[in-house]
Amino acid sequence: MSQTIQEVLNRASVFLEVHGREPKVAEILLLHHTHFSKTDLLLNLREPIDEATLNAFLKDIETHATTGKPVQHLTGTEQFYGRNFTVNEHVLIPRPETEELVQLILAKTKDQPRPLKVLDIGTGSGAIAITLKSEDPTLTVEASDISTQALAIAKQNATNLNADVKFHQSDFLQKWLGTGEKFNLIVSNPPYIAWEERETLSDTVKNFDPELALFADNQGLKAYETIINQAKSVLAPSGCLAFEIGHQQAESVTQLIKSAFPTSSVEVIKDINQKDRIIFAKC
Repeated sequence: MSQTIQEVLNRASVFLEVHGREPKVAEILLLHHTHFSKTDLLLNLREPIDEATLNAFLKDIETHATTGKPVQHLTGTEQFYGRNFTVNEHVLIPRPETEELVQLILAKTKDQPRPLKVLDIGTGSGAIAITLKSEDPTLTVEASDISTQALAIAKQNATNLNADVKFHQSDFLQKWLGTGEKFNLIVSNPPYIAWEERETLSDTVKNFDPELALFADNQGLKAYETIINQAKSVLAPSGCLAFEIGHQQAESVTQLIKSAFPTSSVEVIKDINQKDRIIFAKC
């Protein structure tokens, strides 16, 4: 006798919990494999599940439970600011905290004169750049990443979401040094975890997110040092810097900005969990 969707969902949720995983992942994967909306799923809970769908679903459940492979890598997507972004092992999975960074930039730039040129450094999936352009088409948005594999995903997302963003391969701001080109705002969610902290991370993060997007030398500050130093020749007069930071890095990153831009005004913003998470500087 075929199992119902409800029975399969319940068993998978318990299986995940036993393995120390979030039970709600079962519903996310079931929605993915059945192609149901949440409403459709609720309406069909008592219906039998076909064998092909069941086998594919159970395979992903076991993979996630035993290896920690992120559910976003299994489904190939993650939601960010209400849009679906394609993700894989070559890009950092967008986090809710980064939505707060985008929200802040949109608020800060709303009343500034146009054209206003924005540059997103280490764009990864393109989530920041694409969302900024989608939410405010009056912005001129460019983005860079050192990884060609990440750029391929970012370009795919821009095409899928119809966002007019220009992408470049560059090691931080290297491409623009000496060109004379200036940007009004430089934003980055760079790698900011110290290598020494690697073993404290969950297997879902340390074994699957790209190291290039996670870790930085000098207690996680190296990327900020490089971007801020290079920004001196790329940031337009009275331009702004916006960074996502580790919750213990506010003082250090503030000092780096003040050293490079002595007259700058630096603001530290807490995230929804009341941890220091964003730095916004008027330079």
